[in-house]
Amino acid sequence: MYLHALATAVPPATFTPVQCWDLIQRSPAHARLGRRARLTLSTILHGDSGVAARQFAVPDIENLFTLTGDQLNAAFRAEAPRLAGRALTAALARAGLVAAEVDALLVCTCTGYLCPGVSSYVAEQLGLRANAFLQDLVGLGCGAAIPMLRAAAAVVAANPAAVVACVAVEICSAAFYLDDDQGVLVSACLFGDGAAATVWRGTPGPGGLRCHGFDTLHLPAERDRLRFEQRDGRLRNLLDPAVPALAAGAVARLFAADATCGHPRPVRRVLAHPGGRDVLDALEAVLPGFPLDASRRVLRAHGNMSSPSVLFALEEALCDDRPDAAGDWWLVSFGAGFSAHACRFGAA
Repeated sequence: MYLHALATAVPPATFTPVQCWDLIQRSPAHARLGRRARLTLSTILHGDSGVAARQFAVPDIENLFTLTGDQLNAAFRAEAPRLAGRALTAALARAGLVAAEVDALLVCTCTGYLCPGVSSYVAEQLGLRANAFLQDLVGLGCGAAIPMLRAAAAVVAANPAAVVACVAVEICSAAFYLDDDQGVLVSACLFGDGAAATVWRGTPGPGGLRCHGFDTLHLPAERDRLRFEQRDGRLRNLLDPAVPALAAGAVARLFAADATCGHPRPVRRVLAHPGGRDVLDALEAVLPGFPLDASRRVLRAHGNMSSPSVLFALEEALCDDRPDAAGDWWLVSFGAGFSAHACRFGAA
């Protein structure tokens, strides 16, 4: 399938790590933390975590850690469709399309739960046709964008004339949690909010860029290393210290598998989900010759936005480069499951 447009969106409220530290210090949650937990937060937010700024959509950010689960889910219900709609509106404009021309809308998210899903709200907001196919992908965590694109490729294969829109949207601020667990604390220091929208068709768009060569790796034995759990009605992210090495091992396996598939072009550039500074360091160690500069710039500007992040990295890379006959780009994401996903992005 061929890319016709890509657009991203973040909330306007931007916070530096030091400003985040100030917010935490003013919160009643700070007093409930142990000395080691407070030291961990201070060290990360005053050090070089690879994150210079994050954007948050939850409106009552000053009282974030005192909001109930119901209040956080209400914030997700309001903000996820709004942010997703902004990204998709921009993508459709770049593709020269209107909402009524969209035949299918796929949305992935993991930072809140709605039934009907976010796709229903976005379809209403933008004015999609009543017979547009809506599909929500949930539970795939940070890696969800590439499986979503794989699902879109199946829709395009079944109907090459279809206009298929995909949106990855996360309101990570609606899933922030503070306690003395080190993984929970690291999560609170790294994640931010964002949305990325893409438009796909079965015929070439500008530049003739296409997505193909999908692959996936599931490691359910490692599920408890990285996943959400619910505690008192709130989402709580479990993040094991082994995640950087686990991600690197999974990505190395996918990259090795790609090399055996007989693709006519080599991989010229790798774009990875920017899970964090340590994750990117671990990935570069197993992918020598492929600096993850675009992913690092996204991490620095926005933090880890979960599923949209790899598409932000793609947009960043497309600002000054294009895949061509000399080689494809290789996109890779990973997250809850533990799972990792990859695809090729290249010229027709």
